[in-house]
Amino acid sequence: MQRKIILTEEQSKMKLRRMAFQLEEHNRGEAEVYLIGIRESGYHIAQLLGSLLTELTALNVQVHPMTIDKRSPLNCTLPDGVELNNKAVVLVDDVVNSGKTMLYALLPLLNAAPKKIQTLTLVERSYKTFPVHVDFVGLSLSTTLQDHITVELQSGSFPVAYLH
Repeated sequence: MQRKIILTEEQSKMKLRRMAFQLEEHNRGEAEVYLIGIRESGYHIAQLLGSLLTELTALNVQVHPMTIDKRSPLNCTLPDGVELNNKAVVLVDDVVNSGKTMLYALLPLLNAAPKKIQTLTLVERSYKTFPVHVDFVGLSLSTTLQDHITVELQSGSFPVAYLH
């Protein structure tokens, strides 16, 4: 099956920069903002976003991974010692396809009693089967059930997204 590039490395960098400014605007006045990246790709994007936020804004940013077992999605874990009580949290993923992963990833965050939870994704499909609203979106696409979106990440570079 042929893949079509829908987001180049340069375009993803521009979109992440824009989202960094949006995050700064929506979290101005917060002591800290916690970026929680869904492993693996979401965590990589959270790290890139954290670097951009540190470079471009005055926000104090913490970046942490979240592990989720996609076969048993109730098994979501944060690293030991991550304290989110009364904190501003941003849940980050690379692609929101059905919305299932992001929905289940919210469970441990809700249990941590944060001040607020925001969601961010690089690419969002307009067709979702789970009721998830994404607050910050790099690229939103109208797709069919047969379409698939992948995001490829290379160490030290910005992601590239494909439709196939």
